[in-house]
Amino acid sequence: MDLIGRRTEMRDLQQIYNESKSAFIAVYGRRRIGKTFLIRTAFDQKFAFQCTGIANSNLSTQLSNFHIALTEYNKTGQALKQPTDWLSAFQNLIQILKTYPGHRKIIFLDELPWMDTAQSGFIPALEHFWNSWASARKDIILVVCGSAAGWMISNLINSTGGLHNRVTHKIRLQPFTLHECELFFKSKKAVYDRYQILQLYMVLGGVPFYLEQIRTGESATQNINRICFAADGMLRTEFDNLYRSLFNKADKHIAVIELLSKKVKGLTRQQIVEGIKVTTGGSITTILNELEESNFIRKYTAYGNTQRNSLYQLIDCYSLFYLKWIKNSSTQDKNAWINQLDSPKQRAWSGYAFEQACLSHIQQIKNALGISGVQTQTSSWISSTSFPGAQIDLVIDRRDQVINICEMKFSINAYTIDKKYAEELKNKLSAFRRETKTRKALFLTLITSFGLIKNTYASLVQNELTMNMLFEPSHEG
Repeated sequence: MDLIGRRTEMRDLQQIYNESKSAFIAVYGRRRIGKTFLIRTAFDQKFAFQCTGIANSNLSTQLSNFHIALTEYNKTGQALKQPTDWLSAFQNLIQILKTYPGHRKIIFLDELPWMDTAQSGFIPALEHFWNSWASARKDIILVVCGSAAGWMISNLINSTGGLHNRVTHKIRLQPFTLHECELFFKSKKAVYDRYQILQLYMVLGGVPFYLEQIRTGESATQNINRICFAADGMLRTEFDNLYRSLFNKADKHIAVIELLSKKVKGLTRQQIVEGIKVTTGGSITTILNELEESNFIRKYTAYGNTQRNSLYQLIDCYSLFYLKWIKNSSTQDKNAWINQLDSPKQRAWSGYAFEQACLSHIQQIKNALGISGVQTQTSSWISSTSFPGAQIDLVIDRRDQVINICEMKFSINAYTIDKKYAEELKNKLSAFRRETKTRKALFLTLITSFGLIKNTYASLVQNELTMNMLFEPSHEG
């Protein structure tokens, strides 16, 4: 299968390969995101050594597995002694690397966290291998990745222990953008229009493995029904497996996700602490950092507030969909999703999921507004005094003395602003102006699926964008 997207990552890896110094690369991200596929494709599987850890195995099994891989790559002509610890295992690796003929020696350790069994001494041995031998050379590229994102983040990315500052390059693999999703479906010869791709994205996110489950001869609705609600649907049971494979002692991570799914606009750190009844501040900091690094939640600051008042919001499409729809559904209802079409509950969920899709494509929105070169700050805003209440999910505060007040509306047809919604919009604008005391021009920006019906109230809108702009490349990097 050809690699879809990942242009920035491929460019970075090629640049690292072309350098004349050793590199220690950590690739991390959520499960099913395509880490292994990226590495194998980027280096055309031309590894001086490759080994994949074994899940739920002890030290003896991990060492035997490593030794088998060493034997496979051994071109020295001499038999290697079975290692009894990780120090001797890495010493054996050094022996075979010394005779490898390539000008760049690429070592790929996949599922690295699984190798680090309890009290195995793996981390000190890996650190010793890098510090005492590999880093002093100019020809070593050590690439490590693993599904256990929590381990990767705490032991490599944010390590304060043995591997602190040893990683020279970090690659956090993100879900596909809508542009990349469209490229993916084109590669499959699928005939989906952008509305159907958007529907799939709002449920599956941009997770490549989930997209692989799509049958191109079925509609978006049929696919969602089968993958998520059939008794043997792959995503019916994915939720627990997902979090427990990523994080050690995942119960608190899951509790945070479940709590945020009930308050879609977000919660402060203190509200999360109270909601899941955590007793120590340090543990919640680690949990939130790991969830944020793995693209399950985002941390954002409300307009005019400080970091102390930052909100955390669930942004993982699948997790939200699972908790809202799949978790309490019956396997007996084979048409659970189809039967809910255009129901009030589904319309409410669609509106929020569309907002999240937009918030995941801020760069595309800025490009469409023609402000990609303007310094901006993005935030949200909630009124503290207005009645009825006013809330703005996306505020783009621009250096050129303009603020875009963005509204996002998902619908199957062109959207109509009626009198009630027009009054709501006027209230938001006046409350924002009054409470923030800003002197900047306020540009009401409406992002819809299929555009805006031109009527008396449409004149309130300065910028009108459709879902099509979300499918454009970001033009970053």
